[in-house]
Amino acid sequence: MTPRFLAPAASLGLALMPLSAAAQAQGADDWKFQGSLYLYFPSVGGSSTFPPGNGGSSATVDASKILDNLKAAFMGSLEATRGPYGVYTDVIYIDLGNTKSQSRAIGIGGVLPVGAEATIDYSLSGWLFTLAGTWRAVATPTYKMEWLAGTRMLDMKQTLDWQLGGNIGSIALADRTGHRTDSLQNWDAIFGVKGRAAFGDGARWFAPYYLDVGAGESKFTWQATVGLGYSFGWGDVVGAWRYVGYDMKSGKTMESVNFNGPAVAAVFRW
Repeated sequence: MTPRFLAPAASLGLALMPLSAAAQAQGADDWKFQGSLYLYFPSVGGSSTFPPGNGGSSATVDASKILDNLKAAFMGSLEATRGPYGVYTDVIYIDLGNTKSQSRAIGIGGVLPVGAEATIDYSLSGWLFTLAGTWRAVATPTYKMEWLAGTRMLDMKQTLDWQLGGNIGSIALADRTGHRTDSLQNWDAIFGVKGRAAFGDGARWFAPYYLDVGAGESKFTWQATVGLGYSFGWGDVVGAWRYVGYDMKSGKTMESVNFNGPAVAAVFRW
């Protein structure tokens, strides 16, 4: 766990401490808890422009053309509710990286001359952490809907190394090889809705959904999840598709980033 992730983790712990204490004081039936563990298989898109370094030019990289090698991905969520009110948290960890040869997915000083190519080593890793309060607006045996409001933190580190080849006669010596690294921690306020619609025999089948939008240190961020699940006595099994996207404000190395792909979850209730 990185030092920058300790703050949101501590916030989650502080948020849940009064819930645990209240649960003991009020009785086990007053508080309800739900935890989910996911396997997540996202593709990554977006672009970054690293500022000049060591006398060289700026370097722009297209993540969608490079990052197709998932090293690790983890998702988990925890929710505690009492009556219509609750606290919801969600954590995603992603570690991706890849090396591309004979690629043109990089711009040096904004462009790459015709006939030039590059060997590119690019990695992206970090956390997304959501903490929100919830309010249940609709609750029937077959349909539930909750409003949510809170914050989401994006904590990312990216590293870029390159070596140019081919027709590089017009490229300055300082730009023919390079190394850049950048870290970003971004907080945004979010507002959204989540819930589920049940159907079928005994209403065991259900379609979960989640949508939020936000802004703050980023220009705009949004997240959406839709899926299909089945309820057992101990909990649920869910298959879903999840998208998280960011457009950053000017002046940041990471201009945009998005994570988009399927997830499989086991959901436990107590």
